[in-house]
Amino acid sequence: MARNLLKRFIPSPAAIKSNPALHFLGDLLHDPNLFHLNRHSVSVAFFWGLFIALLPIPGQMPVAAGAALLFRCNLPISVALVWITNPFTMPFFFFLTYQVGRIILGSEPLLVEPQLTWDWLANEFGHLWKPLLAGSVITGLLLGALGYFGMQLYWRWHVNHNWKKRQKRRAEKANS
Repeated sequence: MARNLLKRFIPSPAAIKSNPALHFLGDLLHDPNLFHLNRHSVSVAFFWGLFIALLPIPGQMPVAAGAALLFRCNLPISVALVWITNPFTMPFFFFLTYQVGRIILGSEPLLVEPQLTWDWLANEFGHLWKPLLAGSVITGLLLGALGYFGMQLYWRWHVNHNWKKRQKRRAEKANS
């Protein structure tokens, strides 16, 4: 099942609960829904993980963990998905979300060459933040919804596929 595929890649609940850095959460980590691998829990975790991954905020992992705790979805998957915006992919995603926000807000494109300095960022941030935030939220909602419904469809397809394989094996076994 899809559950077996996911179990290979995520840490066990015991490993997460025994992490000393997470002891401040206390009994919140003992909610079994945070570690269940079912269609609903994984789909909601995909939504929140992908949505938060596209937000231009520091500390995406704790925010994703908070969303998983709040919405009682799979914690490891939600936290792991924010890493689609890692230091290598972040410029691409944030440029894309800036362009989406710029188009939606109808603002003019930034005609200055971007530079990776604090000076440039401090001077140009006033022009960047509205389109970047609007584009990030809209793109995040779209990608999150795509992840949610994609996981729902994949899970159903996988279960149906396994049922058909099982029926075929049973029919072959009955015929022999």
